[in-house]
Amino acid sequence: MFNFDSQLLSRRSVLKSAGAGFGYLALAGLLGQQNAKALTGDKAVNPLLPKAPHFPAKAKRIIFVFMEGAMSSVDTFEYKPELQANGGKGGPGGGTLTPSKFSFKQYGQTGSWFSELLPNIATHADKFCWLRGLHTDTPAHPQAVVQLHTGSANAALTRPSMGSWLLYGLGTENQDLPGYVTINPSPNFGGAVNYGSAFLPAHFQGARITDQGYLPNIKAAASSSLQRKELDLIQAMNRDLAASSGAPDPVDGIIQSYELGFRMQDKVPELLDISKEPQHVREAYGVKDGPKGSFARQCLMARRLSEAGVRFVEITQPGWDHHNNLHKGLIDRCGSVDQPIAALLSDLDARGLLDETLVLFGSEFGRLPTAQGPDGRDHNITGYSMALAGAGVKAGFTYGSTDEFGIKAVEGKMHTNDLHATLLALMGLDHERLTYRYAGRDFRLTDVAGTVTTEIFA
Repeated sequence: MFNFDSQLLSRRSVLKSAGAGFGYLALAGLLGQQNAKALTGDKAVNPLLPKAPHFPAKAKRIIFVFMEGAMSSVDTFEYKPELQANGGKGGPGGGTLTPSKFSFKQYGQTGSWFSELLPNIATHADKFCWLRGLHTDTPAHPQAVVQLHTGSANAALTRPSMGSWLLYGLGTENQDLPGYVTINPSPNFGGAVNYGSAFLPAHFQGARITDQGYLPNIKAAASSSLQRKELDLIQAMNRDLAASSGAPDPVDGIIQSYELGFRMQDKVPELLDISKEPQHVREAYGVKDGPKGSFARQCLMARRLSEAGVRFVEITQPGWDHHNNLHKGLIDRCGSVDQPIAALLSDLDARGLLDETLVLFGSEFGRLPTAQGPDGRDHNITGYSMALAGAGVKAGFTYGSTDEFGIKAVEGKMHTNDLHATLLALMGLDHERLTYRYAGRDFRLTDVAGTVTTEIFA
C-alpha cells in the first residue's frame, strides 16, 4: 500500500505535483515577488532610473563620433608649417618627413586650420574645443581601441565600456529606450568588448543597432496583452531565481532587459525610422540609400536618439588605417563624414540640444608625419588630437599641442585616462568615486590614474 506520509501531502508538494506543476510555478512567482518587495519596498528599484550626479553636470549626454583606424590629423585639421617646409628631410625620430598634399586654410574668428578635405566641418571652427596633446599606451589597434572605450588596453581583462559606466552612474532619461546605443560598431578591434558592461550588471551594456535602424528581436511576435502575460510568467520565475541563494548576477540584468525590450517595441522602430524626417533635413545630412549613405544615417539617428534622452550614443566610421593609399583613402573617408558631421552639429545647435549634449570626435590614436612606403603613414601614439563640441566646454579653444612636426605632445599632455576623467566630470561624475566592487576591489573607468582637465571647461 502506498505510504501517504505528511511530507507528500504538504501544500507545497501538492502544488508541485498537481496540474503539471503550474500551481507550484505560480507559488514560486508570488514568493519571488514578495521577496523582492521585502528587499526593495513596495516598488522595485529600477537601476536605469535617472540618478543624481556627484556635482552639477555641464552635459546631459554624449555623442561619440568614432573614426576607427586612426585619422591623420596632419592631413585634415592640424596644419604644421615646419612639416610643409621640410619635406624630404629626416624626422627627429627617424623616417622621412612627408608634407600633406592637401591645401589648408583658416576658418572662423579663431582662425582654426582645416584642410580642403573638411570644408563643411570647417564652418563650425568656432564651436570646437581641441585637445591637441593626447597620447596613449599602445600602437596596436585592438588594444588602443579597447583602451579608448574601456580604459584598459588589456582585452583579456575585460572592463566595462565608457558608455556603461555613464549609464551605471547616471541612469537614463527615457525608460522606454536603451540608455546606451552603439550604431554599426566594428566587429574588429575588441568587438563587443567596446560596448559591453563586463562585470557591471548586464542592463548597463550598449544596445547595438545597424545604420538601417535594425535592432534584433524587437518586432512583436504576439499581441501586447498576450506578451505581457507570457512575460509576467517568465519574470516570476526569473525573480524567484534571483531571490534564491547563490543566484548568478546576470539574472537581474535579464529581468531588466526583458522589461525594457517589452517597452521598446513601440518606441524604438518609430524612433529609428529616419524616413519620417523632413526631406530638407535628410538632404542636409546627405542621407542616401546604400553603403555610401551609411554614416549620414548614423548621424541622423544619433540626433534622434539623443533628442529622445539616450545618455550615450556612439557612431562609427571605419577605414582610416592608411598605411598605404593615404591620399585617395583620405579623400574617400573625409567625403563620407564631412557633410553628415557638419549637419549633426548644425541640427543639434538649431534644436537647442548642443547646449546639453557633448560631441566627442576622434580616433584611437593618430598618424606620423613621416612616410610609410610610397603613400602611407604609420601609427602615432605620442601626440594626436581629438575634438569636443557642445555642452560644458570652451568653444573656439585649443588645449595642448604637439611639436613643430606633429610627432609628440609637448604641452597640455592628456593620457586616455585623463580624457575619461574629464568626460565623466563634464557629466557630473567624479571618476574616483564612480566605482564598482568586483573580485575584492573597487574598479573604475580610469583605474588608478586620471586627472580632470578643468582648463577646457566653459
